[in-house]
Amino acid sequence: MKSSYGFSRRGPDRVAEELAAVLSTKASFEFKALFLIVHEKLKLRNAASGGEEMLRLRAYEKLQNLVQAGIVTKKGKEYKGVASALVSFMETVTELNANFAAGIHNRLPMAQNASSSKASITSVEGSKAAKAKSSGRKAQNGAGKEVEATRKPAALAR
Repeated sequence: MKSSYGFSRRGPDRVAEELAAVLSTKASFEFKALFLIVHEKLKLRNAASGGEEMLRLRAYEKLQNLVQAGIVTKKGKEYKGVASALVSFMETVTELNANFAAGIHNRLPMAQNASSSKASITSVEGSKAAKAKSSGRKAQNGAGKEVEATRKPAALAR
């Protein structure tokens, strides 16, 4: 399971949202035609940043994720939305967009994450042991740099 340690402030996924909106019609699309429609809609919303080729790659990846999740079906080169799955997907997207606009994020505050973490060192002995290990590494790195410095001039002398 992947865990994230950095702060993430990602907004709503506009590409997947537009893909779902276009595929909610009863028509089926080849990727090229689907991308042209999605790209135009994203340009109108001023959300088509990063270049057309990069957007094409992102849209294709999102489309494959939707296929894998069962929200879209693929027959040959044609993609078609599954109506019931698209409705629940759009409801989820609407809820997430509203939460993001209100400033409500799904992540726990850092203090709660640290207290529940099994890997955090809380004892004084544990922190002293960690400092001792890191100082040993610094000494080894320092010695390694000295060895490199003596080897380089010998190599240049040849």
